[in-house]
Amino acid sequence: MLKTKQDFINKIHLIISLIIVVPVAFLYGFNPSSEFDIHLDTIDELNAFKAIMGLYLGFSILWILGVFQKKYLKLALVSNIIFMLGLGFGRLLSLALDGMPTFAYIFGTVGELILGFYGLWVLKSSN
Repeated sequence: MLKTKQDFINKIHLIISLIIVVPVAFLYGFNPSSEFDIHLDTIDELNAFKAIMGLYLGFSILWILGVFQKKYLKLALVSNIIFMLGLGFGRLLSLALDGMPTFAYIFGTVGELILGFYGLWVLKSSN
């Protein structure tokens, strides 16, 4: 897993992503209103959030593979970069178009951008 300093540098953001994304996936899938100002009223809305949960958990599996198996590390890095920067830039767009969200989403935006750009740095420095 994290055997050397270089392993730590290359994988720590994947581990941080897992620590955050897995619980958020289950919150989105089963009880989004417990932590977020989200209130789902229809089966279609519930279905969409379960799909988001599945997507988050699917990416998490790939990141776990990248942490434990060297042959998956680059794929895990690229997917994490796309995942985090996609979320971060989407939230920035929402901030510009929709206004200020709750603190949790602002904090999430900053974290997603940091993790995404850190992943870019790791990918660039490992080539």
